[in-house]
Amino acid sequence: MTDTTAATSGTFSKYAQVYDADRRPLVPGYDALYGTGLRLIADEAQGRPLRVLDLGAGTGLFSGMALEALNVSALHLVDASDAMLNGARQRFAGDARVSYALDDLVTMDLGSGWDVVLSALAIHHLSDDDKRNLYARIHKALVPGGRFVNAEQVAGPTPDQEDRYIRFWTADVRAAGVDDAGLAASLDRQRHDRCATDTAQLDWLRAAGFSEVDCPFKLWRFAVLTGRA
Repeated sequence: MTDTTAATSGTFSKYAQVYDADRRPLVPGYDALYGTGLRLIADEAQGRPLRVLDLGAGTGLFSGMALEALNVSALHLVDASDAMLNGARQRFAGDARVSYALDDLVTMDLGSGWDVVLSALAIHHLSDDDKRNLYARIHKALVPGGRFVNAEQVAGPTPDQEDRYIRFWTADVRAAGVDDAGLAASLDRQRHDRCATDTAQLDWLRAAGFSEVDCPFKLWRFAVLTGRA
């Protein structure tokens, strides 16, 4: 595991027990962020069974939504934090469709034959070079016509816009009831952020070979980035 991944994993492991409860107040546009890509996949799949890979799956929050919204025949969750994955193991206990791997997105073998690759609020912890490399590997791991959905935190296009994103996010989460301790914990996790703009990442998806590249949802620093293999 790379040093950067290990450091990020260590921080997130500290917050594994409260991670799910924090999501909605800390993510303005929560339902649309997580739901947009799943709605797109459901529309394309038309009920057919899907093999799904979730990268940076954490406690399985996005995977759980996928199981509800889609006809999932197999679901594989990958994360670098065993404490976070333990939350997923508890969430999906007894579901034979679900498997788990403790691994590093930077170096792991993604396998092949996936109909869908999901990720939520994880890839922004990678360097830009590692993001580009991962997108290329995801494209190879998908079946022809397979869909990649990344519900992600993105950078503002300019320093002034980035400052606005941060100010708006702080005001929104305060309005949602996040207290000083909750804000401090979120900022502690954000020490590992290495966000890129949505436009840059859409270009990287195209360069990796994806078609139908799109950003169907964006609310300031949160966006859904998607493409078809």
